[in-house]
Amino acid sequence: MEIKIIFLEEFGKAFVPKAAIPYLRTYLLKAGIPNVPYKFFGALFYLTALITGAIYILYIYPLFLNYSNLAVLGASAASWFAIQISFAALFIMLIYFYVDLKIYIRTKKMEDLLPDFLQVVSSNLKGGMTFESAILGAIKPRFSILANEMAEVAKKVMTGHDIGVALSELGKKYNSPMLRRTIDLMVTELESGGQIAGMIDNIVKSIKKTRELKEEISTSVIAYIIFIAAIVIVIAPLLFALSYHLLNIILSFVGRLAGVGSGAASIVGGLTISVGKSTTNPEHFKYFSLASLAVIALFSSMIVSIVEKGNIKGGLKYIPLFLIGSTGMYFIMVKVLGFIFSGISI
Repeated sequence: MEIKIIFLEEFGKAFVPKAAIPYLRTYLLKAGIPNVPYKFFGALFYLTALITGAIYILYIYPLFLNYSNLAVLGASAASWFAIQISFAALFIMLIYFYVDLKIYIRTKKMEDLLPDFLQVVSSNLKGGMTFESAILGAIKPRFSILANEMAEVAKKVMTGHDIGVALSELGKKYNSPMLRRTIDLMVTELESGGQIAGMIDNIVKSIKKTRELKEEISTSVIAYIIFIAAIVIVIAPLLFALSYHLLNIILSFVGRLAGVGSGAASIVGGLTISVGKSTTNPEHFKYFSLASLAVIALFSSMIVSIVEKGNIKGGLKYIPLFLIGSTGMYFIMVKVLGFIFSGISI
């Protein structure tokens, strides 16, 4: 049973500008989301309000206790607005990143299915079907996303749209040069009345040849990928772990000097040298090491993606691998080197 009192959908509609709704709906359709999720946007508003309220009560309000009521009211309103807007912007960026990644995955899947789909269309054309019937007959469940998009094209044609216009709209819908060029070639050949079946066969051969070349390029750069992975997962954690233990040794040495000299100054070659107790905390360096490894893992995955796939989005799968591998190896190296250095006395 729905709880109407919280008005999730109403809040979601209130915070989405009407002028942006058509663009938002078109963008979400690319990710396979048929309707604008107003309830989700409303829930997002409540979530940011709860987070803002918790931060305000725990951290912001205690700072205003010594001020007048008017000053507290103004500062509270400004701080609440700034915090909630900041969290809303953060969540919107994360959602945009997720939807954009989903669109990319759908586009790549369509490109992978396109040659097989075109082969079925070509076979139907050679069997004597018209172009519209050939596309409709090629819509099969195994083509999943591409079949759904072609079904939308078929619906437009049945309701009176020109087949060329319907296909061109599909080509413009996704940021896929392969899909766009294929559709443009088919529409041009269809309008000129040429042998479209032979042209589709040539397109399929070209797509497969391009795919083989990409696979060869990916294979040729495997040495670079292994080298980057070795740096991220083995070498960088080893160097940070070694630096951590060297820092401990130096601090231990400085502490002993301070203990022997009791903090007193000594004169060496006319220079006054005073050795005091160090206040450096080695654990802070450990936090710095983990943060540095996370940054290295993030940018290394992007580099590997560009080298292997030619774009950044295709390498997101490497981020968890590099991140977990580098941090796990760091803790292992800290333990191993700690055992090795435990026998060193200064």
